[in-house]
Amino acid sequence: MAAPRVVVALGGNAIAPRGTAGTAAEQTASMAVAVEPVADLVAAGLDVVLTHGNGPQVGNLLEKNELAADVVPAMPLDWCVAQVQATIGFTIVTKLGEALARRRIARPVVAIISRVLVDADDAAFANPTKPIGRRRPDGTRRLVPSPAPLELLDAEVLAMMLDAGALVVAAGGGGIPMVRRQGELVGVGAVIDKDRAAGLLATTVGASRLVVLTDVEGVALDLGTPAQRWLRRVMPGELRRHQGAGQFPEGSMGPKVDAVAAFVEQTGGTAAIGSLAELGAVVSGERGTQVEP
Repeated sequence: MAAPRVVVALGGNAIAPRGTAGTAAEQTASMAVAVEPVADLVAAGLDVVLTHGNGPQVGNLLEKNELAADVVPAMPLDWCVAQVQATIGFTIVTKLGEALARRRIARPVVAIISRVLVDADDAAFANPTKPIGRRRPDGTRRLVPSPAPLELLDAEVLAMMLDAGALVVAAGGGGIPMVRRQGELVGVGAVIDKDRAAGLLATTVGASRLVVLTDVEGVALDLGTPAQRWLRRVMPGELRRHQGAGQFPEGSMGPKVDAVAAFVEQTGGTAAIGSLAELGAVVSGERGTQVEP
């Protein structure tokens, strides 16, 4: 019997936590900590497919490119997404491989270049909402377009790796956004939301469960007010109603709620949103917000 397949989505802030400078050493150390509970899931017999965010990292790289533009050519945003995907991917592969080896688990770990098709006419291109990079002195962040992911363009390679028994890191940073123009695939200046891409990834690989990790314990109503309450077990329709009432902002919890609700509706599987620090309990259904058909 095949092991249950679970897609686990790590947030970009799990890799570069708030309050750190974001150096390579700091991010490597953070990733080493983040993959430990992932390795525990593999040891428990789950078939894990991993994805990750890149908001802090891609924004910083874009800013570096712009600051150095009079010295070397600045690279476009889609190139920055690809570079960060590779940097985070190789580090996760290295640290997760070490964590598995300590558990005497012989599984190859691989990060694949992940291109994702988006619609060139997506309304998101006229309404940038995705925050990336550091906060400016006035507290704001750079906003870029975040079109909906339509198709994993490297799904065939992903399937080959999974069939070969590899533990795969895919759709990193939401994937490299591409559109079709006059019969050619072309990269575009956008960042696909990691959570929405994770939902597409989970559907594509036939996962039975999608777990979206963040830096809070789950989904809350009236967040930050005296009336705040955590949602523990919900169905997609309830999440949609609360979202329609303005409970989940587009720049934070909104895409996570969209991703888990859509996955459960489309597949009949289950999903969860919770804290990386409680990953095992979130996956087992004991913690976080559990979303069921």
